[in-house]
Amino acid sequence: MKLVIAIIKPFKLDEVREALTEIGVAGMTVTEVKGFGRQKGQTEIYRGAEYSTNMVPKIKVEVVCASDLADRVVETIQASANTGAIGDGKIFVLDVGQAVRIRTGETDDSAL
Repeated sequence: MKLVIAIIKPFKLDEVREALTEIGVAGMTVTEVKGFGRQKGQTEIYRGAEYSTNMVPKIKVEVVCASDLADRVVETIQASANTGAIGDGKIFVLDVGQAVRIRTGETDDSAL
């Protein structure tokens, strides 16, 4: 299993969610976060307004999926979150050792 973590622009969340649903992703966790990358949080366009700040609002999307689906999840997020502008975000892929569904006790792929 893999954990795919994507940091994206907030207005791209709906597009990313819809694209992931189309490829069969059953669930995800979404968190509002702030941070900066190479642009050092300088100038950002958010909801049509340009502003300067040292921390830029972003969305963190976390998806746990079967290992064979991870590459497709990454490609889908990259395609749907891309604006071609600085600050589009990053995608990280990590190995998941174990997953357990609390309600039933199912483990690993069955728990997803």
